[in-house]
Amino acid sequence: MHLSNTPLMSAASKLAGKLRLPCIGAPLFIVSTPDLVIAQCKAGIVGSFPALNARPKDKLDEWLVRIKSELAEHDAAHPDSPAAPFAVNQIVHRSNDRLMHDLEACVPLVITSLGAREDVNQAIHSYGGLVFHDVINNHFAKKAIREWFDGPLCLSGSIATGSGVLAAQALGADFAYMGSAFIASAEANAQDAYKQSIVESVAADIVYSSLFTGVHGNYLRPSIMAAGLDPDNLPEGDVTQMDFGSGGNTDAKAWKDIWGCGQGIGAIKEVSTAGEIVERLKGEYAAAVAESRAATGRFVP
Repeated sequence: MHLSNTPLMSAASKLAGKLRLPCIGAPLFIVSTPDLVIAQCKAGIVGSFPALNARPKDKLDEWLVRIKSELAEHDAAHPDSPAAPFAVNQIVHRSNDRLMHDLEACVPLVITSLGAREDVNQAIHSYGGLVFHDVINNHFAKKAIREWFDGPLCLSGSIATGSGVLAAQALGADFAYMGSAFIASAEANAQDAYKQSIVESVAADIVYSSLFTGVHGNYLRPSIMAAGLDPDNLPEGDVTQMDFGSGGNTDAKAWKDIWGCGQGIGAIKEVSTAGEIVERLKGEYAAAVAESRAATGRFVP
């Protein structure tokens, strides 16, 4: 993921200065709602949610009013530890017929995915907003990797510990981008069985498939089996049928009945509040920094 704005590095520094841990909570389809976003921001990391989670579309304004109001109340009550900023994920794929409506909210921090559109970037920049763009490999990254791009980066993938956050920085990223750990949080909009499955599962229980949305994603094996499917013999999905208005391409809708999750779940041992998760991450991060300093005599990043 990279940030599209100028001056790039000053924008990253400004954002980092508002965080108590260099981490962005990834927007999770269905799972991320105001409860989770507010808890993440109060704990000191960027909380985010997909605009499409607010359905019908008029609910988006209600969500934004609530998030802004509760974070403002928190800041007034805790001036020494203000909340971190929040972000909204906009899916710019052609099947998202809400995009133009949702962009009118003029959110200061936007995470775009499933397509890169300069007109969308320009629209957000026009009101002073920042754009992070989500990419999954070098083909889609193009100029969004260090070989060509010298702006701020976020790194995701199997990050569920504070040491993982530090490792992301050591690899050259500015922020860790973490999702799965927060599915197993009290505030997450997920079934209890989903949360418990994350606690009980490990990386070997992750199945990589394009069947459910047309785009490859990681899913929990037990949920695929519960839907009556063979996780070892799934057909390929049809990318031309990808529809983020309906939520998926099969009767078992992705992320509702088929549970998404990343490979870092082996580090998740219990269901906790988002605040407790961030506190654990902060403690692990501080310990990893101390260990790196003792071993190298310097701060790794």
